[in-house]
Amino acid sequence: MAAPQYKQLRRSYGFDEVAIVPGDVTANPDQTNIDFKVKNFTFSIPILAAAMDAVTDVNFTALMSKLGGLAVLNLDGVQTRYDNPQEVLTEIAQAFDAEVTLLLQKVYSQSIKENLIGDRIQAIKKSGAVCAVSVTPANTKRFAPIATEAQADILVVQSTVTSARHISKSYGGLIFPELRQSIPMPIIVGNCVSYGACLELMRTGISGVLVGVGPGAACTTRQVLGVGVPQITATMDCAAARDQYLRESGKYVPIITDGGISNGGDLCKAFVAGADAVMLGSILAQAKEAPGQGYHWGMSHPHPALPRGTRIKVGTTALLEQILFGPTVVTDGSQNLVGALRTAMGTCGVLNIQEMHRVEMIIAPAIATEGKSWQLSAYKSS
Repeated sequence: MAAPQYKQLRRSYGFDEVAIVPGDVTANPDQTNIDFKVKNFTFSIPILAAAMDAVTDVNFTALMSKLGGLAVLNLDGVQTRYDNPQEVLTEIAQAFDAEVTLLLQKVYSQSIKENLIGDRIQAIKKSGAVCAVSVTPANTKRFAPIATEAQADILVVQSTVTSARHISKSYGGLIFPELRQSIPMPIIVGNCVSYGACLELMRTGISGVLVGVGPGAACTTRQVLGVGVPQITATMDCAAARDQYLRESGKYVPIITDGGISNGGDLCKAFVAGADAVMLGSILAQAKEAPGQGYHWGMSHPHPALPRGTRIKVGTTALLEQILFGPTVVTDGSQNLVGALRTAMGTCGVLNIQEMHRVEMIIAPAIATEGKSWQLSAYKSS
């Protein structure tokens, strides 16, 4: 008699293991609609800049809004800990690799100044940009009223893993229905990777969900904790939860694939997997206007006891507008992301993001290597 199986594992998939199947008809890319909506806010491109200190500051937020997207300012970061954050960012960028983790732990041990929260939000609002701000669950009750008073537009409650229920003997967990009733702005919550967690979060009345645990280029959560689900599977499972919640409530709550997207192909696959928008970090950190000066680091890097991130050198490659809209001068898919999305939609014969959700996707682990021996050998030699 065969021994019983203790656990049954299901296969999951990341961006490099799948491919988009072109449609039977094609469409003009210029006629595609890629609007992204969160409650009463509509953005002309479905791209969010990550709430990471190397990506988003006041100036970057204003520029991202001008270009049609949304940038999220990290209220737990250097922008609210230091009166002159640019000096600190320069120090981080210039640090030696062996010193950077200790430096980041020191930098992020500085107390958050509540007056700077209001100052940063008001500076963003003064620029005319939509102001989205990110807080950790532990700081939400403290900072959400300050953000509301300063007239922020969207609140993002974000941590490595966020759930609707939290077990603790030391403090009361964050209750999203209460938060939703206490502040007037839309609330986006993340991160999660499963059908059940996503559905429970949506049932609390929030306005959006971030999908992804550990896929970011500067994140080491998967190595340190062993936790995470590849982004294609995570997005598909959360999209199923979104559709189930729509059936039971009549309300459509968008999901945002956050992390692991390194090129236009990954971005397009996220939408076919069911995403309504994507949140980008390392790609946008390459912009000349990004505050990281060619470097990028994870939000969990400065944890005082268990860092889960690494500083990476992404370089400074182009203006933000070129990264989003081209023209591209590179062949790795890291520029003209909007053009890539529209072209993929045209190739699949779809005219909006909802139709993109219905496009066929196949398991194709050879998609990145088939016939590419010359490219791969050139890459290795360089």
